Formats: sequence, structure tokens, C-alpha cells
Amino acid sequence: MTDVSKIKEHMDVISSDRKMVGKVDHLDGTDKIKLTKQSSPDGQHHHFIPLSWVDHVDQHVHLNKTGADITSHWQHAQS
Repeated sequence: MTDVSKIKEHMDVISSDRKMVGKVDHLDGTDKIKLTKQSSPDGQHHHFIPLSWVDHVDQHVHLNKTGADITSHWQHAQS
């Protein structure tokens, strides 16, 4: 299990195919990472990814899904 305490604000979030998919805004509840609006492709929405997609954390948050899979399945919210 991933040690979520290692996930910090502004860490890069990297897909399994080594694409940057965003930067951490903060943990949202106990099961999601909220990404910054600025790192969103449209710059207007916060995107959310489940913690179950996290493979490991070092200086970045590494996910177990490809960039295309992530962007087609993440949730977004207006704000």
C-alpha cells in the first residue's frame, strides 16, 4: 500500500508511460488526489484521481495507468 503521507502539494503526477498529467493541489478526503487547475489541459478545472491509481511516491507521484487512460477516466469539477 502506498504511503499517502508522502504526497505533498505541487508534486508532479506522472503516468505509467512517463507523461506528466498534473500537479498535486491536495488530498481530497481519504481516497482522491485533487490536481491544480493550472496543470489541467484546459486550465479551468480541478481534476481528481483516485489513490488506487498511485503506484508509488518518490519525489513525484507515479501512477499505474497511462496518460490516455488517466485523462479519459479522471473526474473534474468546476471551480
